[in-house]
Amino acid sequence: MITNLTVMAGLFLSAFTSATLLPGTSEAALAGLIANGHYATWLLVVVATAGNVLGSVVNWVLGLYIDQFRDRRWFPVSPDQLDRASRWFGKYGLWVLLFSWLPIIGDPLTLFAGVMRVRFIPFLILVTLGKAARYAMIAGGAAWITSFILN
Repeated sequence: MITNLTVMAGLFLSAFTSATLLPGTSEAALAGLIANGHYATWLLVVVATAGNVLGSVVNWVLGLYIDQFRDRRWFPVSPDQLDRASRWFGKYGLWVLLFSWLPIIGDPLTLFAGVMRVRFIPFLILVTLGKAARYAMIAGGAAWITSFILN
């Protein structure tokens, strides 16, 4: 028997891995659990947001330390790419972290925030706002589609 705690832990883990370079399917998991109708939507959104933000914090911490390896051959980003990203981040500032929920560019944004030494509290606030808004939109859409199908 699957318990509520197991379901929430699974959603948290899915959201956590979705925020790292590991593959995750947190949006589908959230939508499926909402369609199931057995769980409070607000709790699902909070759990998914918490897991995804924690994954982004891991990226930020990695970013704090990865820059020391930039001269290594295996380093995944060329010096030109890193300089270009640095100029871009400098131009738009830490507000770009509101877009950390975007596919493909969101995870590198949180990693690069660590490289740029963005302070933790502003990082946490902006990333949490962006990710919570995304999950709230997904939850609203899933609830609307579910009610549309069931009626």
